[in-house]
Amino acid sequence: MAKLGIIIASTRPGRLGLPIGQWTDTQAREHAGFDEIELTDLAELNLPFMDEPNHPRLGQYTHQHTLDWSAKIRGTDAFVFVMPEYNYGYTAPLKNAIDYLHNEWKYKPVGLVSYGGIGGGLRAAQMLKQVLTTLRMTPVFEAVAIPFVHQYIDEEENFVPNDLMITSAKAMFEELARVEAALRPLRTDEGGAN
Repeated sequence: MAKLGIIIASTRPGRLGLPIGQWTDTQAREHAGFDEIELTDLAELNLPFMDEPNHPRLGQYTHQHTLDWSAKIRGTDAFVFVMPEYNYGYTAPLKNAIDYLHNEWKYKPVGLVSYGGIGGGLRAAQMLKQVLTTLRMTPVFEAVAIPFVHQYIDEEENFVPNDLMITSAKAMFEELARVEAALRPLRTDEGGAN
């Protein structure tokens, strides 16, 4: 049984991350490479700015919101982060959500669905990869980049992708499933992860 977690990284009012995240969730379910899929919206999760007194590596959490977040991430085998690019970087809420934990992220693959202007969020995705690999996560090469994102939002605020984005999503989910299976023994042996 493999579980995929899709995390919407934008929290601002009027964001486009919600319809893109919902599309990503639909694509993941159509792909059927994971037994369970959970969509998490960081705006709804509403984690406070890191408020734990101990280093996350120790796993000595003092707040219920951290214990809940830890359980959610520990019980997930692979991830997709749906993320905008802000000033060539990724969002502060995403960094905060990542930094709350440590061992829970180890040996898990992650796909990136990025969006923005001309760069399609790729600069933010490249910056995030440094953080992810430090946590022993494995960003997959296959990704979805959405340039000039506003042109893909219809009047009902739905995301309407082009064929390249759909093809890219299928390739990303295929690779996530493959890498998740390959990393599973490391998570089992580690003890700190799943």
